[in-house]
Amino acid sequence: MSEKSEVKKKKKVTSKYFDYSLLFVVIFMVGFGAIMIYSASSYAAQMEGNAAEHYFIRQVLFSVIGFVGMFITYKIDYRYWRKFAPIIFIGAVLLIFMLIPFGSSANGATRWIRFGGIGVQPADLAKTAVIIMVSSLCCSLGDKMKQFRYVILVCGVTAGFLSLLIYVISNNLSSALIVIAIALVMTFIVYPGYKIYVAFASVAVAAVVGIYSYVTSMVKSGTMPDSFRLERILVWTNPENYATGKGFQTVQALYAIGSGGLFGKGLGKSLQKLGYIPESQNDMIFSIICEELGLFGAACVIFVFGIMLWRIASIAQNAPDLFGTMLAAGVFAHIAIQVVLNIAVVTNFIPNTGVSLPFISYGGTSSVVLLAEIGIVLNISGKIKQEK
Repeated sequence: MSEKSEVKKKKKVTSKYFDYSLLFVVIFMVGFGAIMIYSASSYAAQMEGNAAEHYFIRQVLFSVIGFVGMFITYKIDYRYWRKFAPIIFIGAVLLIFMLIPFGSSANGATRWIRFGGIGVQPADLAKTAVIIMVSSLCCSLGDKMKQFRYVILVCGVTAGFLSLLIYVISNNLSSALIVIAIALVMTFIVYPGYKIYVAFASVAVAAVVGIYSYVTSMVKSGTMPDSFRLERILVWTNPENYATGKGFQTVQALYAIGSGGLFGKGLGKSLQKLGYIPESQNDMIFSIICEELGLFGAACVIFVFGIMLWRIASIAQNAPDLFGTMLAAGVFAHIAIQVVLNIAVVTNFIPNTGVSLPFISYGGTSSVVLLAEIGIVLNISGKIKQEK
C-alpha cells in the first residue's frame, strides 16, 4: 500500500452536526402542550363567553410566532449575540421600567404590558437577557472568573440588578428568583469551587426554615401574617385548613392529582377543570395532566423534559467555544428551573407561586422566548464538528 493511501485513510473527515433529537422533542412538547391547553381551558373559555377553542387557537398562534423566532435565531450565528449583549440587557431593563406607566396588574403583581389584546411579560425577556449578558461577561473576564469576587460581580451586575427591578417594580418574586438562579447555575460552570454554592444553599434553606418557624409562631399566638407571601407559606403547610380561601387552588390541584390514579381518567375527562381549578390552562396545567393521563402520563412528561435537557447539556458540553457553552447552559438552567418549580408548586412541595410549565402552560411571551432560546441552542449544535 502506498504512503499516500495510508495518509488518506488516517485523515479524519469532519461534518457539521445538527441535533434533530432536540428539535423533535421540542415540537412534540409544543404540540402536546396545545392539546392539553385545549382540554384544560375549553370549559373556562365557554364560561367566559368565548368558543371552546379560544385558548387553544391563541396558543397555536403564539407557537407559530415562536417557531418563526426559533428559525430566525437558528439562522443567526450565536457568536453575534455577544456583540449585542449590552444592548439586549439595556432593552430588558427599559421594558421592566415600562411596567410603571403601562403595566397591567393581576393577583398582586404587575407583570404585563398590554397592547390591545396582546400582552408582553418583560420578566420572560429578562431571563434571556441575563443568559446572554452573563455568557458575554464570563468570556470577557476569562480566568478572572476563577476568583469568587468576580462571580459575585457578574451575578450582581446582571441578575442581581434585574431581579431587584423585577421585584420592586412588578412585585414578581418568582421571576426575580429564577433570574438569580439562572445566573448562579451559569457561573457555577466557570467557577472551579463548589463550597461557596453549598454555603449559599445552606443559607437559603436556613432562611426558609426561619420564615416557616416565624409564621407558625404567629399562628400559634393567634395572629395572622400581614404579608400575602407569608400567608402563602401558612397555606402551604396546611392547605386543607384554607380550602375555601387561599388554599382552594392548591387543594383542588391535589384532588386532581390524586383522582388521576395510575393511568388517569382519559384525555378530556378531567372534572377539576370544570371551574374548580382557576385558570387551569396556566400554572396548574400539570395537575390536569395528572388527572387525565395519570401518574404514568405525568412521568412520561417529566421523562421527555429529561431528554430535552440531556440534549441541551450535550450541546453545551460539545460547543466550539466557552460562549456557546455558557449560552446553552443558560437555556438549560432556564428550562430546568421552571420545570422543577412548577411541578413542585402543583404537588405542594413549595408554596404557591406563579411559574409556568415550559412549552405546555398557556402563555405567549413565555412560548416565544423559550422557542427563540431553543433556536440559539440549535445554532450552537450546528457549529459542532463531528468526526466520521
